[in-house]
Amino acid sequence: MDAQKNATRTDLDLLNRLKSLSFLSPVALHELESALNSANFKRRQVILPEEALAAGVHILLRGVAKITCLSQDGQRVTIAMLAPGPIPQFVSLPINRRDFRCEAHSDCRVASLSWEQFDVITRAAPQSALRKFYEDNLMQWYRFFAEGLDLRERLLVTLLQLCSDFGVTESRGALLRISLSHKDLAGLVGASRPRVTEHLAELVREHLLIRQGRQLIVRLDKIESSIGLPPPETNDSYAKPGAQPHFSKQGQLHSPRPLAAVAPGYRTAAMA
Repeated sequence: MDAQKNATRTDLDLLNRLKSLSFLSPVALHELESALNSANFKRRQVILPEEALAAGVHILLRGVAKITCLSQDGQRVTIAMLAPGPIPQFVSLPINRRDFRCEAHSDCRVASLSWEQFDVITRAAPQSALRKFYEDNLMQWYRFFAEGLDLRERLLVTLLQLCSDFGVTESRGALLRISLSHKDLAGLVGASRPRVTEHLAELVREHLLIRQGRQLIVRLDKIESSIGLPPPETNDSYAKPGAQPHFSKQGQLHSPRPLAAVAPGYRTAAMA
């Protein structure tokens, strides 16, 4: 039944469910739906190559996608898991090609439009709301290059982010609804798979994680006290019925900038 509902759900229905677009009026959402070029992708298909990631606005309407790149030894690693919403920009530095691309982790539906079309459609939106949209969605890459954190801290922060995007609250903690391999997690935190496996086993022994088959239950309360961060809201990809958007009162609208302009010293899978 759920699969049948998903198959018949329109792109406008999917757009209305995205919290990141809740600042748009119903008229703007209709205009956005009319301007979109949508396509379906099977698991493991390449959705967007590197040159297309920043060439327009791309929205994951349904499914789970991931951003991958080449590590220093030429291996393709996962550095970001994406829930439905805008697909952030990942652009390689000219001196250090990483070949970023967006791939389908599960069957996906993705829509795209040009920046010019998006600018026209969002012309009536408050500048503070647009600025927040850019910073919170299109420029997310900064959180994946956390300088100064050790591997344990990077792994815990990554688990919190995954819970925010894919977690469902249950009695023991947050159940991650997606299955991630140790190789996937290694790419997300920029470390080797054996080291990540060791740290995951340690987190299980400390009762910060619970294994449930191939899925993980994250003890948000214990992780909060471990790293001093508040637990994220789980299952937060979609707007709740009647939810009001949060508008920042400071700052002016700015255009998205490529990674090369704002992260000259970033590291991906090379982090120890």
